[in-house]
Amino acid sequence: MRIYTLLFFIICLLGGLNAQKASIRGNVYDKATGEPLSFATVFLEGTNFGDVTDDLGFFAISGMPAGEYRLVVSYLGYDTFSVSISVRGSQILNKQIHLSESSTLLGEVSISGKKQQARTEVKVSALTVTPKEIKALPSTGGEADIAQYLQIIPGVISTGDQGGQIYIRGGSPVQNRILLDGITVFNPFHSIGLFSVFETEVIRSVEVLTGGFPAEYGGRISAIVDIKTREGNKTRQAGMLSVSPFMAKAILEGPISRFSDESKGSTSYLVTAKKSFIDQTSEKLYQYALDEGADRLPFQFEDYYAKISTVSGNGSFLNAFGFSFNDDVSYSNLAALDWNAFGMGSNFKLVPANSSLIIGGNVAYSKYAIELNEVNEEPRYSELKGLQANFDFSYFGRNSEVRYGVEFNANKTVFNFTNFRQIPIDVEENNTELAGYLKYRVVLGRWVLDPSLRLQYYATNKKTALEPRFGLKYNVSDRLRLKAAGGLYTQNLMSSVSERDIVNLFVGFITSPNLVEAAHAVAGFELDVNDHMDLNIETYYKDFNPLVALNRSKKTVAESNFTTETGDAYGLDVLLKSAWKDWNVWLGYSLGFVNRDDGVQEFPALFDRRHNINLVLDYSFGKGKLWQTGVRWNMGSGFAFTKIQGFFEDNKIPNGLETVFPTENAPIGVIYSDKINSGRLPYYHRLDFSIKRKITFSKNMHLDLTAAVTNAYDRKNIFYFNVIENRRVNQLRVLPSLVAAFHF
Repeated sequence: MRIYTLLFFIICLLGGLNAQKASIRGNVYDKATGEPLSFATVFLEGTNFGDVTDDLGFFAISGMPAGEYRLVVSYLGYDTFSVSISVRGSQILNKQIHLSESSTLLGEVSISGKKQQARTEVKVSALTVTPKEIKALPSTGGEADIAQYLQIIPGVISTGDQGGQIYIRGGSPVQNRILLDGITVFNPFHSIGLFSVFETEVIRSVEVLTGGFPAEYGGRISAIVDIKTREGNKTRQAGMLSVSPFMAKAILEGPISRFSDESKGSTSYLVTAKKSFIDQTSEKLYQYALDEGADRLPFQFEDYYAKISTVSGNGSFLNAFGFSFNDDVSYSNLAALDWNAFGMGSNFKLVPANSSLIIGGNVAYSKYAIELNEVNEEPRYSELKGLQANFDFSYFGRNSEVRYGVEFNANKTVFNFTNFRQIPIDVEENNTELAGYLKYRVVLGRWVLDPSLRLQYYATNKKTALEPRFGLKYNVSDRLRLKAAGGLYTQNLMSSVSERDIVNLFVGFITSPNLVEAAHAVAGFELDVNDHMDLNIETYYKDFNPLVALNRSKKTVAESNFTTETGDAYGLDVLLKSAWKDWNVWLGYSLGFVNRDDGVQEFPALFDRRHNINLVLDYSFGKGKLWQTGVRWNMGSGFAFTKIQGFFEDNKIPNGLETVFPTENAPIGVIYSDKINSGRLPYYHRLDFSIKRKITFSKNMHLDLTAAVTNAYDRKNIFYFNVIENRRVNQLRVLPSLVAAFHF
């Protein structure tokens, strides 16, 4: 209680310090469409008061004395806007600004809102991704997807195309929190591993936090991927139809209450749907690429998302949305797996006219269920359903920001599994989490300080976790910035997937009997090499203690359902980005070490990839820049694996001397090396290529044709080796594809 009282006192004090100063806040929109403009520069001419708009186009300038000013707004590709304003006393002035696209052909631009933001925010281990960047990346099947874009970010590792998992700086998938409009999505990637449940065309922004993240994010110990979707078209009925050998997609959107620059607000809708065809087309088009004995790729999925958005004249908004994500895998005469994720919710932001506080939050319900049926095995089932809500409050001061809030999660997990010894593991838990947090960002000369504190209570574990976190940045010059971050993190949700699994499509969830904890430390620097090139280098350390895993090999019913390990991860991530008028270059390199200790021995994790390089280039050319080409080359050192010492006939004698032995050979057993993951697979490398042509029919109607080739030189990259069948299983071979997307 003393902690909460102290936090309340600090917030009131910070608010009082600026109470006698004026504030200007508002949103910047595209005048024609009503779309918010991110990273627009907003400033008071002739002063050092200014801000950069966020992903919702919102800006806040506080702490200026009363007087007459000229407010100036600039944004790449738009006419500069300026207006005279008059502020007095402690007045809060709200301005909604609508920019018109420039009719002048722009040359190369050397200053951006992103660079200005980099000087005033810490942003350690954080990368903001736009839909334009996702679509520029050559992708499998020509279908742009965040699942494939994540893999080029330094520190992010994918273990495979079919059933592969995403690991971020040494953390397993369950230790990464994936958010969609503020709601946790528990299984965001389909079984084929190439596609996520998210539709790229409706994404507004993606914030990827690979470590050292602040206190507004909790419940996970490794990383955060925060995905926000846009509103539907506010001025006209619009949409998209897309088809490829991999899937078909459709988007329909439009206004319910139309936007105009004179209107006080608007309401719009947005509906998306996609369905895969790869299980059908692979039999005809990609037969050569299938694994030995397979007649098709056994994956199929369907994803649906709908949203209604109301935006008011002062920037307040209310969104209501729902989703249904479905995945099926069917291996003929072997196994069938299906999962479904369903949810609905609402998020909002309230901008009171005469208050310095900005209020936001969301409320949602979701359910995830997965079932696996295998020949000669007991069915497996897992279910997670629950309610979540959070409310946050932001206050913008002169060169500072205070943000605080509360978060509530109530989940129920059900898990049913029978291991190969016919020992059942049935776990059912109800869990409630309650958290409060406070974050304070302040710019003091060349320093940017970002301390935060999270207090999280886990009802099932009856434990309260105090999680202090801190971020800082020092602007050595306009081009060079030093930065560091760290903190403590906890969670009590665990997965049925073991970190030692090469492939495991059954992703179940269990409430952990113990808190899983981690400590992060990150340090590095940002350098603007020139007006077009940025270099970011970070070194990091994550300490995981303990790590709780499912004891799938338990020998008796009385034996514990869980085992514990400790571990750590450390490394170096380098990212060089260069952006010019017509082309962009991305060069990322990661050096990583991921270790685990089971109490008997220390060993590298299965996903320990020491070296990983990604080179990406995209180039726009031709008259009107209607052509765009992209290239991605990835190379990584081999994953760790446990060596084989030999084989034996697994003669089971359940009835002792009375056992009747079969006349045929007994099943083959494997003798593994005592040293876990002491071997290394060969290096992995792959080249992807795409070329796109835009065909314009009218102002609002065009066709995008994309030809793409994945694994262009048909590299035979090993996925794993099936020792029982003495058979090597490779990643997917060369896959050409053609995508037609009609926008209207």
